[in-house]
Amino acid sequence: MTVALIDADVIAYRVSFACKEETQEKAATTLSSLLEDILYSQLDIATHELYLTGKGNFRNEIATTVPYKENRRDKERPLHLDFLRGYMADAWSAETATGEEADDLIAIRATELGEDGCIIVSIDKDFNQVPGWHYNFVKRDKYYVTAQDGLRFFYKQILTGDRVDNIIGIKGVGDKKADKMLEDAKTEQELFAVCAEALGKDRAIENGRLLWLRREKNQLWCPPSLD
Repeated sequence: MTVALIDADVIAYRVSFACKEETQEKAATTLSSLLEDILYSQLDIATHELYLTGKGNFRNEIATTVPYKENRRDKERPLHLDFLRGYMADAWSAETATGEEADDLIAIRATELGEDGCIIVSIDKDFNQVPGWHYNFVKRDKYYVTAQDGLRFFYKQILTGDRVDNIIGIKGVGDKKADKMLEDAKTEQELFAVCAEALGKDRAIENGRLLWLRREKNQLWCPPSLD
């Protein structure tokens, strides 16, 4: 049985912005219609689990270079966001993460279910480090990430950073340059060695721990040994 693991944070934000001139009732109807369309029309999957990000984040204690997600804190929240989050918790049984992100809960659950037991539903590219089936509901794109592709994507993230989450990578290095830097690395040790040389070992570890989506409860990413 395939389970749709839904990034409810993305759903809540998109519907909130789309319905900023509408009533709460209209926003709730729009949200349910979107979820039903994704599940029953686009994917034809009845079994689903929704995940939201709640309070606290272990990454706040890890980020020493710059504060984690500091660039998001002053942004205005869309009108119906909190209402829709509550609506998904009540009407759609969404689970809320505490001390970590919804992304972590989804990656943990995907690991538990196995690569063929679930499909991650989101538009967030960060999930491309997680092996298995993925579905971008905006592009209507279903695709598969192998374990090796997921690992290489993660190490590419270490080099490029993540502007949205205020994770600093190497200035001037985007996806193409990062791919070029990593192209000769065959093992995980070699992938990390490239990152450690380019960023410094401590910075590479910090970026990795900020970017890594947990695969088990309370996990803290550790780099491979370079010995």
